[in-house]
Amino acid sequence: HIITAVIGSGVLSLAWATAQLGWVAGPTVLLLFFFVTYYTSALLSDCYRTGDPVTGKRNYTYMDAVRANLGGFQVKICGVIQYANLFGVAIGYTIAASISMVAVNRSNCFHKQGHRAACNVSSTPYMIIFGVMEIIFSQIPDFDQISWLSIVAAVMSFTYSTIGLGLGVAQVAETGKIEGSLTGISIGTEVTEMQKIWRSFQALGAIAFAYSYSLILIEIQDTLKSPPAEAKTMKRATLISVAVTTVFYMLCGCFGYAAFGDQSPGNLLTGFGFYNPYWLLDIANVAIVVHLVGAYQVYCQPLFAFVEKTATEWYPDSKIITKEIDVPIPGFKPFKLNLFRLVWRTIFVIITTVISMLMPFFNDVVGILGAFGFWP
Repeated sequence: HIITAVIGSGVLSLAWATAQLGWVAGPTVLLLFFFVTYYTSALLSDCYRTGDPVTGKRNYTYMDAVRANLGGFQVKICGVIQYANLFGVAIGYTIAASISMVAVNRSNCFHKQGHRAACNVSSTPYMIIFGVMEIIFSQIPDFDQISWLSIVAAVMSFTYSTIGLGLGVAQVAETGKIEGSLTGISIGTEVTEMQKIWRSFQALGAIAFAYSYSLILIEIQDTLKSPPAEAKTMKRATLISVAVTTVFYMLCGCFGYAAFGDQSPGNLLTGFGFYNPYWLLDIANVAIVVHLVGAYQVYCQPLFAFVEKTATEWYPDSKIITKEIDVPIPGFKPFKLNLFRLVWRTIFVIITTVISMLMPFFNDVVGILGAFGFWP
């Protein structure tokens, strides 16, 4: 779950982020975020139980932990930020998935008609396709029932990150020179002073987004066995996952920058710095889409659970909210269909898809989500 949550589409903007910061600040900031993420995650894992770390009262969600430790007005602030951010991630993932679907289409078009061809493709139909897939998957009732989806997503995230890395390494080997400079994009020739400052902040946001998973850490921890204390296991899992991720990020960000220098695209696999081998780019972009289908569910489950729990508390006698209908599936256990879940989750996916159509900017969305996610 951690690797699915951490290695997301954020990895694709790391070469661009490194290009804004340069060879000194880029890798340094990646390391700094490794320490911040691990440190805050270790603190947060200790909040899973209140009182005694082994027998204390469990806090099943991030909001339960906030309620037990801070209480009062802070619960409202953190709640708004957590759920707004999860909503934002759903939008960001819809945009990223549609960009990758468009990239497959364009890469095949470039292959047939040459690199000079216009090959303009609208992303709207692809967002609708992604939305329909999410409506189907969002009917999976609960977090612990999506572990298979998480495994598929984790494998996919390694697939496309490795392809991005491999293409970067190949480009450096082919040209024989390492692009880029110690301070990143140069003021005057590439950007104005103001743009440089602005882009550096955006790069920090992009790196923050690539690391952030604290929003669903407690929900992931809730799937662990005890004893040993869940916090102990979680800290070890976090250290391994975040260290693996950091090594990977270093490689992707640095080789992407080494390959393209100041011209690094905002999204390594869809910015068309690479055109060939086109079939490899297609595999990578399909892997991104499959991964994002899973990651979208991992991130949205806590939000779904919160709304459904609140609705049950408010209207305990409502048949629509509480009644489950068994739908027989040949060869499997019957699927439990709940009318409220069906309607509300479908509306949620439709809203995120429509908003995505109105604002299809990958880098800017990624930067601002990263910044928000670090705050609580």
